[in-house]
Amino acid sequence: MRIDKFLNSVNITKRRSVAQDMLTNKVVEINGVLVKPSKNVEIGNIITINYLESSKKYEVLALPTTKSTPKSLQHEYIKELG
Repeated sequence: MRIDKFLNSVNITKRRSVAQDMLTNKVVEINGVLVKPSKNVEIGNIITINYLESSKKYEVLALPTTKSTPKSLQHEYIKELG
């Protein structure tokens, strides 16, 4: 699954266009490497989002099979590392 679709479907971003903007502006890394919106996510990857004053890390636990998942099931797909 593409990183832009993944960020949207597991509710890290509200819209896919927001995820694409974040990727275009080089604030998203997978395993420490800046990525483009077309980069595929795999189970076990560490996604880092660098905000202006902080950064958040997520571990990919599973890949969603649907376009969107309920926020209540977010813990099944990602684990926030801090």
